[in-house]
Amino acid sequence: MPPDRLRARYLVETPLDPAAVAEVMAGEQSSGTFVRVEGETDALRERARARVESIAELAPAQAPSLPNAWLQRKAQGGPWRRAQIEISFPVDNIGANLPTLAATVAGNLYDLGEVTGLRLESLQLPASYRRRFELPRAGIAGTRRATGVARGALVGTIIKPNVGLSAEDTAALVGRLCEAGVDFIKDDEVSADPAHAPLAQRVPAVMAVVRAHRERTGRQVMVAFNISDEADAMRRHADLVEREGGSCVMASLNWCGFSAVQTLRRHTPLALHGHRNGFGALSRHPMLGISFQAYQALWRLAGVDHMHVHGLQGKFAQADEEVVASARDCLAPLAEGVDDRVMPAFSSGQWAGTVPATWAAVGSDDLLFMAGGGILAHPDGAAAGVASIRQAWAAVRAGMTLEAHAREATELARALSFFGRN
Repeated sequence: MPPDRLRARYLVETPLDPAAVAEVMAGEQSSGTFVRVEGETDALRERARARVESIAELAPAQAPSLPNAWLQRKAQGGPWRRAQIEISFPVDNIGANLPTLAATVAGNLYDLGEVTGLRLESLQLPASYRRRFELPRAGIAGTRRATGVARGALVGTIIKPNVGLSAEDTAALVGRLCEAGVDFIKDDEVSADPAHAPLAQRVPAVMAVVRAHRERTGRQVMVAFNISDEADAMRRHADLVEREGGSCVMASLNWCGFSAVQTLRRHTPLALHGHRNGFGALSRHPMLGISFQAYQALWRLAGVDHMHVHGLQGKFAQADEEVVASARDCLAPLAEGVDDRVMPAFSSGQWAGTVPATWAAVGSDDLLFMAGGGILAHPDGAAAGVASIRQAWAAVRAGMTLEAHAREATELARALSFFGRN
C-alpha cells in the first residue's frame, strides 16, 4: 500500500450510477462538496482529493434499505443498485488524529442523499501511518506475562450480580473466583462507580484479596476494573488501580470516545480492556454502519489491548461467522511489520461445550474465554466450572472430542451432562 494513502471499502446501495456516487463520496470526504467550489484548483485536488480505486457492482435490491427524503423529493425510484466501492484518502489530510480519521472514513457519508444504504466494511492502513498512533501496552504477550499464563486460553469470568454488590461483597466474590482458579475477572459494563460500591472502596477491597491470593499461590489474577467515565476521572481511577497493584482497567469504548480512550492509554501502563457495548447499534443492519474489521482497526489505533467479540453459540444476535471473523481480525496485524495484535475476548453464553467450536474456528488459544454461568452454575461449584473449561481446551488441543476426554475428566463430564440439557 502506498505510504501516503489509506484505503476504505464500502458497501453502497443507490438508485443512481454507483460510479457517480463513488465520486460524490470521494469529494465529500476530502477536498470538495456536491459542486466544485472556488479555490478547489486542479493542483489542490491532485494533492488532497480522495480517489476512487475500484467499483464492483453486486446484485440489486428489491427495495431501498433505508428511507431517503432527498430521493423522494426528486421522485427517484429504483432499481436499487448495490456495489462495493474502495476509496483511498491522503493521510496528510488527516494526520495522527483519530477522531478526524473516523470522521473522514465514517462521517457524513451515512447522510448522503444519493444512498439508501452505506456500510464501512474495511479499513487498510500503511505501516508508516499505523506507527503514528498508540500501540497496545500489553497486547497478547503482555497479558500472558501479567497473568503468568504462558500457554492455553485465559479462562475468565464476569462479576455477577452485575450491580448491587457492596465493595466488601464484591471482594468476597472475587476471592472465591480466585480460589476457583480463574485467570481473569472483569466488571460488567453497567457497573463502574456506583454509590453502593464506589471505585475508591471497591478497588482497594478487591486488590487486597487478589494480592493475598498471589502471596498464597503465586498466581496473579488479572481484574479489569470498569473505570468508564470522563477522561480526568478515568485517569484518577487508573492511578488508583495501579497503586493497588492492579494490572488492567476496562472502558466502554463507544461511550467514552476516541479522545478519552487515547488520553487514558497515554496515561497508564495498565492493560486496557476494550468493551464494545453498543456496537450492535452500529453494525446489525447489513446496509448501515460499520463492520467489526473497520471498527476494531480504529479502536486499536487508540491502543487497546483486548477487544470483545462476543461468543460462539452465544446469547447475542451475531452469527457465529461474524464472531469468528471478529476474533481473526483482532489476531491479525493492522499493517505489515507492526505487531499490534490484541487479545479477543469471548463472552456470552460460553461454557466447556463451546470450546471445540471456538478452537476449530479460530485455531488459536490466544484469547480470553469468559464464562459466567458456565463457571458459576456448574453443579459442583465454580472451581469445577473452571476445571471443566480447562479440560475442554486440553481436549481440543490434543485432538480429542470432549466426550472422549470426559471419560477421565469428571468436571467436564458433569458440565456436558448439566449444560447439555439446558
